[in-house]
Amino acid sequence: MATLELRNVIKTYGSGLPDTLKDIQLSIDSGEFLILVGPSGCGKSTLMNCIAGLENITGGAILVDGADISGMSPKDRDIAMVFQSYALYPTMTVRENIAFGLKIRKMSAAAIDEEVARVAKLLQIEHLLNRKPGQLSGGQQQRVAMGRALARRPKIYLFDEPLSNLDAKLRVEMRTEIKLMHQRLKTTTVYVTHDQIEAMTLGDKVAVMKDGIIQQFGTPKDIYNDPANLFVASFIGSPPMNFIPLRLQRKDGRLVALLDSGQARCELPLAMSDAGLEDREVILGMRPEQILLAGAQDGGLPSIRAEVHITEPTGPDTLVFVTLNDTKVCCRLAPDVAPRVGETLNLQFDPAKVLLFDAQTGERLGAVGRAQASLAGDNVAQFKGR
Repeated sequence: MATLELRNVIKTYGSGLPDTLKDIQLSIDSGEFLILVGPSGCGKSTLMNCIAGLENITGGAILVDGADISGMSPKDRDIAMVFQSYALYPTMTVRENIAFGLKIRKMSAAAIDEEVARVAKLLQIEHLLNRKPGQLSGGQQQRVAMGRALARRPKIYLFDEPLSNLDAKLRVEMRTEIKLMHQRLKTTTVYVTHDQIEAMTLGDKVAVMKDGIIQQFGTPKDIYNDPANLFVASFIGSPPMNFIPLRLQRKDGRLVALLDSGQARCELPLAMSDAGLEDREVILGMRPEQILLAGAQDGGLPSIRAEVHITEPTGPDTLVFVTLNDTKVCCRLAPDVAPRVGETLNLQFDPAKVLLFDAQTGERLGAVGRAQASLAGDNVAQFKGR
């Protein structure tokens, strides 16, 4: 296990070309699982290759346990990488594939046999040791690729989208296996993916990337609940966050967001600093699960009537789509809720969970005070029918 630190890492492929990686700064502790997530072309695989030494950085430094490894060759970095394509030797058996790196390091035959047996047991592939890659399924090949990396016992493991070639069911199974493996071995791991579900379920820390820039770095909970900007808020979450354009107003000394369903209007009071926000165009963000059916005991929260346009039962919940401010809005409701298209629902919102983003820059505006979640009486403007 080892610590990993990236200090102002820059990667440029030629003079006059824009930087592919722009001032990357990250730090993870020994044994942590770091996820690099973002859309295709954001630079996450390039950053992975720079850590491995497969590509040289243009500026900055990469440190492992405090030592600068930026100028080292890949073989001297004590880092193992699992590729998207598995990269197994087709003419070798599983046993030979796992043992290959150990033979290069001139380990004894007995030590190699012991290490292969350990890894095979860990990944439950003992029965596959005499087969060749062409005789294995995609999931089995992935286990072998992981086994080859594990056998080296390096300081850091790198995974470059290792599950992208697997079907949906096998992806879930392998995701669970990788998480269990990390919990057992406590290895320092960097994992590249474009799948935000993998990012949320696997990582201790998540770095969200776009255009070669770290948009936000933190725990999965931080990234999900307190996104730094519109991009992070839209990329993380399934279904994604709802974004409703509106102009903030002031009523009774408090900033309010006016929601309009076409049937009714609702003034949503905002428990936040109002510095320069009055009459400003903003994007209001709400997670689908934060829009609830108004009940007999709604805690004094604001609510609005809205017509159902689409319903999507998914099993564990029901996705209901309505329109607010001429924008399609997704509500994640209980699985036993089955409204008909055209039916009117009474929906309620918790103002303390609302996020605001600048309509021009996409940056997050002053965070809503979650400690002020209990709003009642004069502080809440209840539903108003037209």
